[in-house]
Amino acid sequence: MSVRCRGAAAAACCVFFVVILRAPTAYADGIEPGLWKITTRTQSRGETGPPHESSKCLTAEDTRDLATTFSPISRTVNSTCAPIERTLTSTRLSWRLTCKGQLDMELTGEFNFDNPRHYTATLRSKAEMAGIPMVDSESTLEGVWVSACPQ
Repeated sequence: MSVRCRGAAAAACCVFFVVILRAPTAYADGIEPGLWKITTRTQSRGETGPPHESSKCLTAEDTRDLATTFSPISRTVNSTCAPIERTLTSTRLSWRLTCKGQLDMELTGEFNFDNPRHYTATLRSKAEMAGIPMVDSESTLEGVWVSACPQ
């Protein structure tokens, strides 16, 4: 995924994508290791961007720990993040991450693993700097199993 951050929202935009890029990999009861195609659609400021397709090879190790593999990683500068809040069942994962400081952020994710070779998710992000909104977006993801991972 290529991300360009410009203008006043550059810091918030870049930090958001560093935090969220790790999300499209997962495991729930029965989700199979292998090559997954992930289609992402993002809506921001009332506009929906074109779909973005990527692929990710999930190993058996990746598929053993849903909470770690599918949750964001916070890498912020001049902000402190609270511990991530998670709820996990056999077919659903939801999480919330909040950070306060120079950049205040709230990131949420809701994942539905509806069969061994398919999942959907909704990711929301809000960020502001000095009380000024910088990011307010929602992304929907669809993951589809393609094949075994190439050797």
